[in-house]
Amino acid sequence: MKAVVLGSAAGGGFPQWNCGCANCRQAARDPRAAWRTQASLALVGPDGCVVVNASPDIGQQLRSAPDLWPKSTRHSPISTVVLTSAEIDHVAGLLSLRERHAFDILALAPVRAAIRDNPMLQPLSANWVAVEADAPIRTDTGFELTLFAVPGKTPLYLEDDQPVIDSQAGQTSGLLIAGPHVSLSYIPGCAELNDAVRQRAEHADIVLFDGTLFDDDEMRRAGLGGKTGRRMGHMPMTGPGGSLEWLAALPASRKIYTHINNSNPVLIEGSRERRLIESSGVEIAHDGLEIML
Repeated sequence: MKAVVLGSAAGGGFPQWNCGCANCRQAARDPRAAWRTQASLALVGPDGCVVVNASPDIGQQLRSAPDLWPKSTRHSPISTVVLTSAEIDHVAGLLSLRERHAFDILALAPVRAAIRDNPMLQPLSANWVAVEADAPIRTDTGFELTLFAVPGKTPLYLEDDQPVIDSQAGQTSGLLIAGPHVSLSYIPGCAELNDAVRQRAEHADIVLFDGTLFDDDEMRRAGLGGKTGRRMGHMPMTGPGGSLEWLAALPASRKIYTHINNSNPVLIEGSRERRLIESSGVEIAHDGLEIML
């Protein structure tokens, strides 16, 4: 049994289709800037697969993952899709899973409420499963899964004039995955550390954590937008309140950043920022990374 990183970039992927920032320009010509699709994870078991977050790139991701290929006519090993938020880059891929293949969708109540009744999703042959935070779920794939709320915000398309950035009501969640030998805590989005996040990460053998930005203000400095990372609901890696020092100190055997924005200099292998992260004992995820569970 294993986890496969289907995508390791933040929304828009890397390079982003409409971005000419220094990183994206380098990705067009430099193998040190490996291309990445939008963040998603697959859990591969002997009796089926779970996909965690259906990114807009899911078609490309499935074609690149032989474990998720059909074994016969009109078949897929995907039995379950887990959603950790209702952001577009986590749910838009559901529209590509509509060809009469039955599967369960697991999500906390705020995520279900945001998208379940959208008429575009009605062609799905999906069973929406009511999931409570912190309640373990045994799947027919052999994995035990537990969704837990983490500080985050409502999806951008549902924001009002004064959005709560660090809500703990379940708009954003992490996923604890219990394999036969190894536990993995997958937290692709997190606005700040709280006791729940710390506990789930401190007791996991492997942690995949939100690596959206290297520092909080990098997008504004690069002219890529007016928001900081925290305003978007993501802790930066470095700077005051950054995640790196905490992540590096965890007892987990592997600590890995994922959901990495196209502006983040750690995407460039050999960069000063990449060396800083790796010298702290933390890895940078890449598409296709396999983790045995």
